[in-house]
Amino acid sequence: MLAKNRWIFANLTLWIGLIGSLVGLAMGFLAGVNPLYPMLLIVAIAVVSCLFKNPEATILGLLILRSALDPFSAQQLPAAFALGVDVLTILYVFVKVLTRQKVYTDAFWWFFASWVALQGLWVILLPLGGLGMDGSYVPTSLREWVRLFSWVMMYLLVMQLKGTTPARRVVSCLFGALIIPLLVATLQLLAPSLLPPVFLGASGEEIAPIEGLSRVRGTLGLANTFSSFLSLFILLSWWKLKQVRQRLPWIVLLGFLVFFLVNTQSLFSLIMMAVAVFVIILPRLSVVNLFGGVVLLTSVIGLFANSEIGQERLGSIADTPLLNPDIDISRAVLLSQSDNNSFNWRLAQWTFLLQAWQQYPIWGYGLLTCSKLTVLHNYAHNEYVRALVEGGIVGFIAFLVFLGAQVGRLLQLFHQSPPDSDRQDFCLTLLGMLVAMIVGMITENIWTHTTLFFYWWALFAVAGWEWDEPQKSEVASANAIAVS
Repeated sequence: MLAKNRWIFANLTLWIGLIGSLVGLAMGFLAGVNPLYPMLLIVAIAVVSCLFKNPEATILGLLILRSALDPFSAQQLPAAFALGVDVLTILYVFVKVLTRQKVYTDAFWWFFASWVALQGLWVILLPLGGLGMDGSYVPTSLREWVRLFSWVMMYLLVMQLKGTTPARRVVSCLFGALIIPLLVATLQLLAPSLLPPVFLGASGEEIAPIEGLSRVRGTLGLANTFSSFLSLFILLSWWKLKQVRQRLPWIVLLGFLVFFLVNTQSLFSLIMMAVAVFVIILPRLSVVNLFGGVVLLTSVIGLFANSEIGQERLGSIADTPLLNPDIDISRAVLLSQSDNNSFNWRLAQWTFLLQAWQQYPIWGYGLLTCSKLTVLHNYAHNEYVRALVEGGIVGFIAFLVFLGAQVGRLLQLFHQSPPDSDRQDFCLTLLGMLVAMIVGMITENIWTHTTLFFYWWALFAVAGWEWDEPQKSEVASANAIAVS
């Protein structure tokens, strides 16, 4: 045993020395490129040190911090954060393997990692001439692949808290990610003059055809991105409301989140909330659940419909093929040039993209190339069209399989959980959000909502843990016996 410990110590010392030398060389090189980069490297080293001393606080702190970074996209801070998470996770897992500690994974993580590895095939095919774009688009597609890879790494990093951090604590701590976005959103509504310009414009992560400054966006860059982020935490707040005794703070938080969601003026978020609430209450339809769902939906839709801009956005649907039989798709495409109708604009974009897809139907054009394929120079605003155009039929099928696997995983965890338990309610809440995102993907670039998915995969990882809780019926019986 003593010889084994000496071997581990000797090898660990060797690796630490090697890493230290590489860090020194990297700092010298980075200082010559940009004086700011060595400072970022110093911060990264400090985070690594904190991770090994207190993994729980460091990992949860990184997750909480992520919601505040999007305004600094022009400075590449979110990209640096993602790369930092990748390197941090790989280093942490490597040291755990080297010191023969347990590395936690689950079956879905391996599937997720394999799926992201498959997406790298489209990056490889670009310079080989196997796609509609040439090798000059490799940096763009590689950047998109790294973004997906960072989700896998965040999932893996959160998994390392398994066995030491209760699942409920992870979920509760993630609510800290609301603090800065809601504070900025409040100032955007009440005192925009107090905010620097970086908190008032789009982040640059997405391109929006219609994005008024009156729409609240918090720190998420765009109103639609903020609305999907809020939708996730509205559902989590509703879940917490059903399991805590002190409900007033959660009712107040839920009210604030609904208020800000309405002020994003995102029409698609109303549909997502309706779908999510329907999925959550359907398996356990009762008077209490139905009443709660109706109150939540009525609050969101009522506030939206009573606002001037909300009425204008709802009224704009009448000038689309959805409600006006005199307007076909061809006319909607023509009207999109002048009517400022976001749905007609989307119809035009989808039409142009599908026409482009017909030229390369099997393998498509490559990751993150949709904005290069039409005269509108924008994202698809339909994730299924995007998957078909960028990945061809092969990529489209892979995307549907990935979405289906998530649904299957949550259903599996739901049925494995004790009946009426907090974990089962949590899985049902995530399933409601997932189905809502699947529906929202018909008209929105949800796949580009990077911040949302950082939290989504953290929650997805936690859902697979053992929550070690008795059934609520058993708790009720025990309380009844105690009283008697």
